[in-house]
Amino acid sequence: MTATDDSEPVPVDELPAEELRYPQAMAELDAILAGLERDDLDVDELGAKVARAAALIRWCRSRVHDARMEVEQIVVELE
Repeated sequence: MTATDDSEPVPVDELPAEELRYPQAMAELDAILAGLERDDLDVDELGAKVARAAALIRWCRSRVHDARMEVEQIVVELE
């Protein structure tokens, strides 16, 4: 859980993907995948979980891309 400025702690899975750290996003993705593999997700929650997973995947890809660009820039500066 993460606390906001003036409210009670917000569960990580309710935060926008952009507010998560990479390990938190990956852990949530793992949990969603595990639920899908066990086939124990409520059909009423399935669409929301898949949409959340898509948002997390987009965000993680963005973070990996940004990190790659940062490393490449550092390497260029070292040459």
